[in-house]
Amino acid sequence: MKRHAILMDNLQVKPCHLLAQQWMLLTAGDFAAGKFNTMAVGWGSFGTIWGKPFAHVVVRPTRYTHDFMEKHNTFTLCAFPAEYRKAIQLLGSKSGRDGDKIAESKLTPIASSKVAAPGFAEAELTMECRQIYRTRLDPRDFLDKDIE
Repeated sequence: MKRHAILMDNLQVKPCHLLAQQWMLLTAGDFAAGKFNTMAVGWGSFGTIWGKPFAHVVVRPTRYTHDFMEKHNTFTLCAFPAEYRKAIQLLGSKSGRDGDKIAESKLTPIASSKVAAPGFAEAELTMECRQIYRTRLDPRDFLDKDIE
């Protein structure tokens, strides 16, 4: 698939569909060093904060990918055509701690153009992201107790 850069001002997506219906893969780590992990994400947000475009993602501390997010300040978010749904489900249901789930998915990690974290050759959209803020969610702050 031929790749081309899209300026954030020109990016047109349906964010709720992209996250909740299509799902995405969040990948953190260092492709060149061969140390990275990926997970499926089905919720988050996109917007502008502090005058910068942003992607808001939540990675639970129990997830293996969280370790990579803590050690590396970049990550990618990749969206895929429908035919890769089973691969994304596999990557969202297995832990990278337990084996090479990326190889099992048969997706192809590739170097990103601006960040250390890889994207995937099969992705139809890759967002290369740099962390600008990090915090921990505190369940005591949930106003809707069903969220916890």
